[in-house]
Amino acid sequence: MGSFSLFHWIVVLLVILIFFGRGKISETMGDFGKGIRSFKKGMAEADHDVSAPAPPPTPAQLQPPVQAEAAKPVETPKTDAN
Repeated sequence: MGSFSLFHWIVVLLVILIFFGRGKISETMGDFGKGIRSFKKGMAEADHDVSAPAPPPTPAQLQPPVQAEAAKPVETPKTDAN
């Protein structure tokens, strides 16, 4: 109970073959293989990019940040309410 027998798996495979046919399944597997190859190629390129040394920082990046002047309170003009 809970798992399928060999007979069940054979029936499932036959139904899949009837619906999709041999050509569609082989085409799908070919596309799957191309996707895996593309993924591996992308990972290899990403590893190559990460292993490249970073350029040294420019002098502008080495300077400490400039402190902003203390904020002065803003005076609001008073109006006569006549």
